[in-house]
Amino acid sequence: MLNAKNGRLTLSTGEMDYICFGSGRKTLVMIPGVGDGLKTVKGMARPFALMYRALTKDFTVYVFSRRVTLAPGMTTRDMAEDLNAAMEALGLSGVALVGVSQGGMIAQWLAIDHPDKVGRLVLAVTQSRPNPTSEDVIRRWTEMAKQGDYKGIMLDTALRSYSEKSVKKALATYSLLGNLGKPQSFDRFLIQAASCVTHNAYDQLDRIACPTLVIGGTKDQIVTGKASEEIAEKIPGGQLYLYEGLGHGLYEEAPDFLRRVTEFCR
Repeated sequence: MLNAKNGRLTLSTGEMDYICFGSGRKTLVMIPGVGDGLKTVKGMARPFALMYRALTKDFTVYVFSRRVTLAPGMTTRDMAEDLNAAMEALGLSGVALVGVSQGGMIAQWLAIDHPDKVGRLVLAVTQSRPNPTSEDVIRRWTEMAKQGDYKGIMLDTALRSYSEKSVKKALATYSLLGNLGKPQSFDRFLIQAASCVTHNAYDQLDRIACPTLVIGGTKDQIVTGKASEEIAEKIPGGQLYLYEGLGHGLYEEAPDFLRRVTEFCR
């Protein structure tokens, strides 16, 4: 049932890592957040399949990284074009698309510019335009990345992502791991972080025609819960679910997150 596979595509713009797992009849595509700039999904097919095994019966799941080499100044819309090319190469269309954080920004553009690719859309802990909270967070992470402070980025992410009951455990884990997994270069991360600040699809959200579920947390300290509310208000027929008391890491903390996504996408 896990059927886990690692792959790499050669696109006209460069190479892109992706993974695939599950054996369901329906196709679900996941787009991870800005952390992809620090580590791609290369070689992660089995760990992801185990983490998201609840999806493997109903869906064949694809997870796409951004391409290996990103050009300075790339936007989330450019990244959506890369994703569209990757889906074209694999013959994927009409999929259930799940975008988390920056992945949700890319998913917005894919649904706007290539509606044939998206049958159902889930936008989790993301934003459609910058706000003071997200701009401040990205500024801090950018400064840390320029200093090579990988551990600082991880600890700040944990502090801002988890609820009080989980944050101590997360901080202890990240402190213990230290610089394990530190990338040789922060270039990809810096480009992806910059694209979050310039992302603005708000005025075009009404072009999204597929059924859409927006999931946010009232305590989100990275993009804010308000960002989820305004996305749902702008998309025709958009559904909103806000987790009370949870933040940016709700997709890990909320025990019913995967069930909620599965029921909507199925």
